Amino acid sequence: MTIETSHNNNHHNDHKTTALQEFWRGVRDQSPLLVGVVPFGLVFGVLGIASGLSPLQTILMSSIVFGGASQVLFAQLWASGTPPVFVGGSVSIINLRHVLYSASVASHLRHLPFYWRVVLAYLLTDEAYAVSIKRFMERPDNPVKHFHLLGSGLLLWICWQTTTAIGVFAGVTIPPTLSLDFIIPLTFIAIVAPAIRNTAHVMACITSAVIAIFGQALPWNAWILLAAGGGIAAGWATLHFNGRRSRT
Repeated sequence: MTIETSHNNNHHNDHKTTALQEFWRGVRDQSPLLVGVVPFGLVFGVLGIASGLSPLQTILMSSIVFGGASQVLFAQLWASGTPPVFVGGSVSIINLRHVLYSASVASHLRHLPFYWRVVLAYLLTDEAYAVSIKRFMERPDNPVKHFHLLGSGLLLWICWQTTTAIGVFAGVTIPPTLSLDFIIPLTFIAIVAPAIRNTAHVMACITSAVIAIFGQALPWNAWILLAAGGGIAAGWATLHFNGRRSRT
């Protein structure tokens, strides 16, 4: 009885966390992912200069676009002389995944003023979404949970700008054989794996993985959206099938 009461009190107190506590919780939750972000930012700083962009253009891209995968693709296509319309189209397609992120967090943030939603939309990157959506789902009734996203996103932003600048001005060289960019998907696997709890989650992951692997040859990096859409469809279909079977 004492243990149960203590658990309930801890759960109740967690709902009463202050905005500052949520902010620092977001910072702490984001910190482990910086292991993958730091080398990625350094690589982009070097790649941006190598592609023909000026130091200022490279740094501004990190602050304006603020999307690692799309920035690297932009630099690669720009260096190869790809027409600007195709460069812009490819970058836009890659960044469409943020529409899925926005749809996922919309129910948690729609009560906020417009200026708050603009700021959080800007900070809603892959890594920030990965850690904050988990917090949102754990504490959906927490009125200051958006400060978690502010903390996680702001830490990531500072790290990304800093490492890009270091890559630009210090001329950091990282041997391609190290494949440091592979650290990023590994960190996502570590975050996502504990959240896989039912058959629908498993089917969504398997479907997305298969589409991503066999869709690498598709133009415009379309495999990204196809894998996301296929995973969502597979998860929904599995839930629908299991629901019907349970009713029969």
